Amino acid sequence: MPDQRRLAILAHEKFPDRAKTALGVMRYSDDETVAVIDREAAGSRVHDHTDTVPDAPIVGSFAEIDDEIDALLIGIAPIGGGFDESWRPDVRAALEAGVDVVAGLHYFLNEDEEFATLAAEHGADIHDVREPHPGIGVAEGKADEIDAEVVLTVGTDCSVGKMTATCELVDAAQAAGIDAGFIPTGQTGIMIAGWGNPVDRVVSDFTAGSVEEMLLEKGDEYDVLFVEGQGSIIHPAYSAVTCGILHGAMADKLVLCHEAGREVVHGYEDTDLPPIPEYVDLYESLAAPVHETEVVAGALNTKDVDGDEAAREAVEAFAGEIGGVATDPVRFDAAEIVDEVAGE
Repeated sequence: MPDQRRLAILAHEKFPDRAKTALGVMRYSDDETVAVIDREAAGSRVHDHTDTVPDAPIVGSFAEIDDEIDALLIGIAPIGGGFDESWRPDVRAALEAGVDVVAGLHYFLNEDEEFATLAAEHGADIHDVREPHPGIGVAEGKADEIDAEVVLTVGTDCSVGKMTATCELVDAAQAAGIDAGFIPTGQTGIMIAGWGNPVDRVVSDFTAGSVEEMLLEKGDEYDVLFVEGQGSIIHPAYSAVTCGILHGAMADKLVLCHEAGREVVHGYEDTDLPPIPEYVDLYESLAAPVHETEVVAGALNTKDVDGDEAAREAVEAFAGEIGGVATDPVRFDAAEIVDEVAGE
């Protein structure tokens, strides 16, 4: 595949607010999005819905795209990572056209008999980015031996902006002249970076090891490494992944990510989120037996807050709750957090 691909991104009935993979790839990858496929928003353009990513037309199906495409990317990350059968005609059409398909689902498209057959017949490749490589093992507690400073984003819940905050911090650090690298741990991050370990798909014993492996590989190449966090330590389903990353990364500093106004766990609305200061204590105390660390900054997602003044007030209140600096790195600037976590 070319270094810069021309993508069609599938986001049926989810664009933009429930298509975080689509938005992440459109915002941070080097690839060009030629079209978004969303039957509900067909006929409009990306900028009719959000101006945080490059503009592109929105069409109702893959068959409606006239331009040359290198890959169809599944831009939705549903709970459980399943495949929606309503997507099948678009995936089928892409493969029949000899176009590669990239998916970050737990449902591996390579194991789908129809898709595998079509790919072979038409010379297309299927990339299941959530399929871990076979060599991952248990952690050896060596991540603290690397030269780089390690900064990990942690969250109050899923889908609060950990991947976005991590990418913004990497970009801001590099803009400040800091030799910073990105450690991707989830499907969207892997699609953006072109490499990484999907930690929520590895054997549970190997979760920490999958993170340690990446840090040991990159630790002497950068001055600061920003590790993409996953889930939340209080999440009823995903807390094990969060803990594995926390212990495997042996981070020097933590950045707590939260969405303004979020009060319950997304998808588990009968579970209330604890007060913000409790998260600080939880993450620091859980990390301490393996490697002492502290929450030194916060990234607040204020996308649903109307007006910059109200957003700044929310950020200020969040900073007070965590006892450190905070910002919305998308709406405002990540420089203040970078100064705190990566400054001299």
